[in-house]
Amino acid sequence: MSERPNFLYLITDQQRADHVGSYGNCVLETPAIDALAARGVSFDRFYVANPSCMPNRATMMTGRTPQANGVWSNGVPLSMRANTFVHLLRAAGYRTGLVGKCHLQAFTGRPPVIVAPEPGLGQIAPPAELRDAVINAYGDGRYDQELLPRWRDDPDHELSLPYYGFDEVDLAILHGDKAHGHYVRWAKARHPDFDSLPGPERELGGHDYSAPWAWRTRVPEELYPTTYIEERTFAFLERHAKAKDGRPFFLQCSFPDPHHPFTPPGRYWGLYDPADVELPGSFARTNNPPPHLAHLWHERDRGETNRWTHLPQGITEREAREAIALTYGMIAMIDDAIGRILARLEALDLAENTVVVFNSDHGDLMGDHQTMLKGTLHYQGLVRVPFIWADPQRPNVARSRALCGTLDLAPTFLERAGLTPYHDIQGRSLLPVIDDPSATLRDSVYIEEDAQRTFMGFEVPPRTRTSITRDWRLSINLGVAWGELYNLADDPYEMINLWDDPAAAATKAELMEMLVQEMTEYANRAPLPTNRG
Repeated sequence: MSERPNFLYLITDQQRADHVGSYGNCVLETPAIDALAARGVSFDRFYVANPSCMPNRATMMTGRTPQANGVWSNGVPLSMRANTFVHLLRAAGYRTGLVGKCHLQAFTGRPPVIVAPEPGLGQIAPPAELRDAVINAYGDGRYDQELLPRWRDDPDHELSLPYYGFDEVDLAILHGDKAHGHYVRWAKARHPDFDSLPGPERELGGHDYSAPWAWRTRVPEELYPTTYIEERTFAFLERHAKAKDGRPFFLQCSFPDPHHPFTPPGRYWGLYDPADVELPGSFARTNNPPPHLAHLWHERDRGETNRWTHLPQGITEREAREAIALTYGMIAMIDDAIGRILARLEALDLAENTVVVFNSDHGDLMGDHQTMLKGTLHYQGLVRVPFIWADPQRPNVARSRALCGTLDLAPTFLERAGLTPYHDIQGRSLLPVIDDPSATLRDSVYIEEDAQRTFMGFEVPPRTRTSITRDWRLSINLGVAWGELYNLADDPYEMINLWDDPAAAATKAELMEMLVQEMTEYANRAPLPTNRG
């Protein structure tokens, strides 16, 4: 048995912590994930660095905050020059693979909202390569590698490998039955008329669901992205087992579900009845909502909500129940696939030396405060995600309430592999907590979010900064006088905003100082200096 462990990193997309059986969900059944929890350490206070896909996934790979790694918003690709923990694993001899969603580069193909300034009257515009703060910012490699139009229109389009450290990549971009990339080529090889199946315009119907982003897909279970990811994961594990070359592996198995659209295929569509799901405890309407939440309710109540936006939106009780039920169906399919993947790991005699990790890239409001999806509402359902570490050489079975998050993934994988991290990794290894789940890692976690677009009543694109301690959550937004302050110990559903409460003034001042300290701690200190000056 190799002294260096293998890693199987299982990631779902947009799954809340409370959408797992072992995290207290009494309706959703997740036996495979629960079995991991039954032989590992589950983290109950694991938080994202940013509740959007690209910034948080970039932090996942680099161990650096979005402002430090440069991916400050969806649509900003991770630099091809950025170091990742996978680069270090590969350099140390690991066989590195990615199956499923990556999203370190943009994939919609839609133009950005923020562009270079237009020249003023009488001014001369800079040349194209000098219009950004970084000269020729995207001249160091290909940044079209995950773009949907390239995959859709060019049958020969491929990635340049290694891709951010991954030697092997089987890519699925987008979500639900709209996924593309290598996945669609796989699906078309099995069903030449596959293009006639996905999308709301071709849905099966036969239901009365009204939830946004919900349609009953014609794509059968055997051609759905979750099945593709399961099959390609099997192929990677089998190639590794046959190699017998002593090299360990790191495989990132990344499911695009349960991110909207809500399209569980086949039997998974009706697996859960909306009438049986439980609404979040925060669904009840508060009397004094913060302005951005009140704005969403106002849009909903006046019938002005854009139901096809990817931004947060206000929803009704019926819509919440339906979205949750369909999300449960998508998670159930993933859990079935995880069960079979773990069984294959055992059958190939790889389980004894493979660390299995389960995580999600961020949550979903999914009924919290009568909203759904994601964006600048840093409620627990959005920013807290499941994280389970099952390590056969560290067989602790426990739960930890240590404050930690996405920032800590890269240093944890590196330390477990016996590798020294690169300069300016900002997270901390979780191994001390894995060895002693009662240990404390830090006093607070820091979350940042920056948007390209203006929404939710803000006059400018919102820029949000949040600090979460054991008992409190404080959030501020640039350019507004109001903020959010919740006592998580007494008010776990974040219903009572204490920002203007005189009795909480001292706590607010203390947390504001802590937030400033965090922003200072996580300021970029790369690259290394060349000398003292």
